[in-house]
Amino acid sequence: MSGQTVGPPTSRAEQEGMELALELACRGIRGANPLVGAVILDETGRPVASGWHRGAGTAHAEAAALDELGPVTSEQASRLTMLATLEPCSHRGRTGSCAEAIAATGIGRVVHAATDGTARAGGGAEILSRAGVDVVSGLLGAEARLLNHRWIGARAADRPFTSLHLAQSLDGRIAAADGTSQWITGAGSREHSHLIRARSEAIIAGTGTIFADDPRLTARTPAGTAAPRQPLRVVMGHRELPGGAAVAADDHHVQLRTHDPAAVLAALSARGIDHAMIEGGASIATAFLAADLVDEIWLYQAPIFLGAGRHAVGDLGVGTLAEAGHFRFDDAGGPAHQLLGSDVVLHLEPQPGPADRASEHEGTR
Repeated sequence: MSGQTVGPPTSRAEQEGMELALELACRGIRGANPLVGAVILDETGRPVASGWHRGAGTAHAEAAALDELGPVTSEQASRLTMLATLEPCSHRGRTGSCAEAIAATGIGRVVHAATDGTARAGGGAEILSRAGVDVVSGLLGAEARLLNHRWIGARAADRPFTSLHLAQSLDGRIAAADGTSQWITGAGSREHSHLIRARSEAIIAGTGTIFADDPRLTARTPAGTAAPRQPLRVVMGHRELPGGAAVAADDHHVQLRTHDPAAVLAALSARGIDHAMIEGGASIATAFLAADLVDEIWLYQAPIFLGAGRHAVGDLGVGTLAEAGHFRFDDAGGPAHQLLGSDVVLHLEPQPGPADRASEHEGTR
């Protein structure tokens, strides 16, 4: 492709700049968008501006770096290099096209780690190349793909990125023997989980949870008021909702009469939803985990023992230790483990497998 190079020749300064861009990307939050960082180098290889994507609806990493750079002349811009962990996007969604913004600035060289290979936002490198920008792809590409391996997999499967919320006792129970479950965890954990709800586009719960707890499935601020942006409330299961159920208080809810997690995510994808959160209960959590459709876990652990009652997760079909599903701590967006009052919250993601490490699939925004 004219004007583009696959596989760098790059300098040591560009290598270090991309390493910094990857570090910055980890400051973002997982969800509807990938983690992306960007760094701008001057002609001596010194970083002069940087940015990262802070979440859906906010400026993309490249746009944030351009904002920090400020006004430059076309001659000055031509001597600059932008490093981005993902190919600058071509599409205009809630934010503008990063590729067009970079081209308009007149930056002379763009190096991106991973190529955007899908129809929604791919093609940014071609836009830049046509504008006369020197474009290089592949610098630290494997690292960039691993950073977003579950998000890339979700996009490749045309489904929402899916988070799982678990609030449990030390012995893995989500309810006592008599069914009571409010509240196993403390106020700090609940406040934190509402922050995750507020950035999700849909919250999923099973009919069993609706009958047992009558949850509202809304997102609230730390002050207890309704968050400005509310996720779609999704009930999964065949039973008719009870009259007056809190989840059905208005039209911003839907019941999907299936027990198939893949079918639920397909239905949500058809509605344009890119980030879903599983709120409860154990049967739903088990179904999504068994189908390998959980992309991150927020595990809230209370310092109590219940001894009996409902387990957080049921039978996953694991017959021997070698078949166990492996997760790892995830520091994206903050520490992977933190103390909230007397509770501990863990942020986890599935351990990448050989296919993730060798994958040539790329993502989009």
